[in-house]
Amino acid sequence: MLVVEAQAARITELEARLKADSTNSSKPPSSDGLSKRPAQPRERGTRAPGKQPGTEGHHLMQVADPDEVVVHRPVACGSCGEGLDADALVQIETRQVADLPPIRLRWIEHRSQRLRCSCGHVTAGEFPEGVNAPTQYGPGMQAAAAYLCGYQHVPYDRTRQLFADLLGAHVSTGWIANAVAGVSDATIPVVELIADAIRGAEVAHFDETGARVDGKLHWVHVACTDELAHFDVHDKRGADAMHDIGVLPGFRGVAMHDGLASYRQFDAATHALCGAHHLRELAGVAELFEQPWAADLADLLIEIKTRVEHARPAALGAREQRRFRRRYDKIVRIGRAANPPPPPTGQRGRPALGKPGSLAKRLDEHADAALRFMTDPRVPFDNNHAERDIRMIKVQQKISGGYRTFPGAQRGMDLRSYITTARKRGYSVIAALRAAAEGCPLDFQLA
Repeated sequence: MLVVEAQAARITELEARLKADSTNSSKPPSSDGLSKRPAQPRERGTRAPGKQPGTEGHHLMQVADPDEVVVHRPVACGSCGEGLDADALVQIETRQVADLPPIRLRWIEHRSQRLRCSCGHVTAGEFPEGVNAPTQYGPGMQAAAAYLCGYQHVPYDRTRQLFADLLGAHVSTGWIANAVAGVSDATIPVVELIADAIRGAEVAHFDETGARVDGKLHWVHVACTDELAHFDVHDKRGADAMHDIGVLPGFRGVAMHDGLASYRQFDAATHALCGAHHLRELAGVAELFEQPWAADLADLLIEIKTRVEHARPAALGAREQRRFRRRYDKIVRIGRAANPPPPPTGQRGRPALGKPGSLAKRLDEHADAALRFMTDPRVPFDNNHAERDIRMIKVQQKISGGYRTFPGAQRGMDLRSYITTARKRGYSVIAALRAAAEGCPLDFQLA
């Protein structure tokens, strides 16, 4: 009888795996492939589409000092045909067109003059630092290469074609690779400042995703806040990688992350679990295993989230928190009762609880972390900050299939840390990259 029950549980587990996707499990959207479900239509709201009454509008504004003014003056009357002169002006209507100017390289010639002194010695003027060859590309071109390859993940050969088509600059892929490496290496001191700043943050988000490096599975780890982002690559996913990267070991704030157990090994941090992950997993338990408690708990989490959003920036009252917590504990107890531990198999280790049992156990034992968004108004409901920042790594995998070398992957992480932080803190990305290409990267006022 026990064998039959074990086989039935195993069949249910395997069927659930086949039906699992990004909407009902922790699988990423990129794994759905052609079997991705069609988007569910949203309920029609009561508001009209577009800008709402009373909100600030945004549109293309005219500028006070246009670069060029073209006057269109009629030469004859549109009624009688009589000639018109400038003295007949009664009104001017202006319309402006914002367009790209013709794009071309800007050539700067440096001339070193040699002057002879009365003593007979000839002294030559010094060329600026970095001007080392009879002809070369400048920091603006290097910044563009670093941006396209290191942030937008345009392959080197397509970047070469873009420079040729757009600028008439026939660079080699080798020059592009060297430019990306040079800019990335210049950002290393700033990337270290970013890691230090995240270690001192009140709330930070952490996530990791797989990446191919030199044909082998590696892991990209991200630590970020609203204004900072730090990326690193490691051949491991868990605590060893997190120790080597060095952000989490020194972190004393609230760490928002998913259910990966490795994060919880860092006791100095206060932990918060991502509610969006829980909603997907609960949807999977309700849909694939037909356990009603999961849908009830998902509804409760959404109800708490709505109340918290209405109360912010203040926290929910203590009485309301206790009321929500009692309802939460009651539903989780039902979930644990519906998924009791399986009987011993005689083999070493604990018997597997299965997805529903494991989820109920985690939500029970780490209830404080799961409800951190309710008790701490600084903590959001989900880990979207980290998931958004790390999403482009999957885009890079789709475009290039992976990183060819580990040093190249590390340079890519440094560039992404530098650029993402520049964007979050309101700096011009191209200006920040140009400063790095000139050997003086911006420190974003972190020093």
